[in-house]
Amino acid sequence: MARLALLSVSNKTGLIDLARSLVEEFNFDLISSGGTAQAIKDAGLPVTKVADYTASPEILGGRVKTLHPRIHGGILARRDVPQDITDLENNQIRPIDLVVVNLYPFEETIAKPGVTLSQAVEQIDIGGPAMLRASSKNFAHLAVLCDPAQYDEYLQELRQNNGQASLEFRQKAALKGFSHTASYDQAIASYLADSQHYTLRGTQLQSLRYGENPHQPATWYQTGTTPTGWTAATKLQGKELSYNNLVDLEAARRIIVEFTDTPAATIIKHTNPSGTALGSTISQAYQKAFNADSISAFGGIVALNRPIDAATASELTKTFLECVVAPSCDAEAQEILAKKSNVRVLILPDFSSSSKETVKAIAGGFLVQASDDVIADTSKWQIVTERQPTEGELAELLFAWKVCKHVKSNAIVVTSDRTTLGVGSGQMNRVGSVKIALEQAGEKAKGAILASDGFFPFDDSVRTAAAAGITAIVQPGGSLHDKDSIIAANQLGLVMVLTGVRHFLH
Repeated sequence: MARLALLSVSNKTGLIDLARSLVEEFNFDLISSGGTAQAIKDAGLPVTKVADYTASPEILGGRVKTLHPRIHGGILARRDVPQDITDLENNQIRPIDLVVVNLYPFEETIAKPGVTLSQAVEQIDIGGPAMLRASSKNFAHLAVLCDPAQYDEYLQELRQNNGQASLEFRQKAALKGFSHTASYDQAIASYLADSQHYTLRGTQLQSLRYGENPHQPATWYQTGTTPTGWTAATKLQGKELSYNNLVDLEAARRIIVEFTDTPAATIIKHTNPSGTALGSTISQAYQKAFNADSISAFGGIVALNRPIDAATASELTKTFLECVVAPSCDAEAQEILAKKSNVRVLILPDFSSSSKETVKAIAGGFLVQASDDVIADTSKWQIVTERQPTEGELAELLFAWKVCKHVKSNAIVVTSDRTTLGVGSGQMNRVGSVKIALEQAGEKAKGAILASDGFFPFDDSVRTAAAAGITAIVQPGGSLHDKDSIIAANQLGLVMVLTGVRHFLH
């Protein structure tokens, strides 16, 4: 007797080629439901509709098609258990050797604008997950395929093993089936969830060489079914991305997305910017960012908000860099960058695509917060000193504030000419960060701007900044001693602006 395959798919990619090989090369009989059966029939291949096989019509508008003993008995029967075989014979059920199922497009549906709850609910598959789970459970006796990418591998298994899929392949396919149903159910749970429940899910994109250190295994997962963010990036050249590369690239993306109207470049080291700058061209912006701290730029991650041209590519090849990312890269620039074949060059057309939440694991659970995507609005800033900022100073204060938002707290950023001069990050006290930033800026601090991600609890940092030549300060305010800092700023002739927004980054 011919073997029996059940095909019931929403995504019909590769369906007909698979069905034809099963019938013509391996002598399978096919049963199928709904649109899948019609597609196979239209291709001129023999197929039996599930309703005809079970002698039970589809009911409830198609909600019940495959939920039948002749289907699930054929899937779940153990070929090495005599009673199971007797049950099949007594109920005229054929054992099923292959199940090919993928599920209703629930995630694609809810991603569409204006989708109603009732529309989403109708895309919750019932029979598909039931068949996937049943066939995955019984992998010892049949194979299950839930992804068109598996079809060729399955056919190769049959060709290499006298028409049988190996147990190793069947077990691997079963794992993929269970992972698929788990991800599907989580998507539904996330859609219906209230604030008391939070689900985190992803599909393995690739194993990484290691995590932050060689002794830490690491894996890159994709969220959702459609690639977005870094999963949608194209790597033009270079080695495989590492865990640390991806973390730093994300830090670079968060900074560069702050600047859309002007060419901008940032260089990241250990998630902090060693240099960030704006320029009239992207080449100029990169050179300014590099010169801000050329020592730290060695081995850095570069993000550019404009296409890489030949002039910029030539500058990029002058030092060792881990990664470069930009919206695009012209052909001449690619030829220049190819001389540095190890540098990873990525194209990310949409820098703005990001998660609306951040998640951090802690012992016994995890923390979820809304992403810090507040857009700076200078119309809401308070100028609290007697001296008012000029138009140029206000623009510089805004630049410094945007960069400071993405520096690890305690964060201090000194800038001039839309270029970072000094960055103090991650110190246990704000005074320490101020000293580091001013020391990096050196003589260039004279006439420069200083930004602080949190308030000044005392006036000492204000006086230190003024002594170094800082002329204007932007900070959130909110300290019980704001008055002391404001008095000091007035005494020293500084501008002080309070944003009313804090940007701690831990």
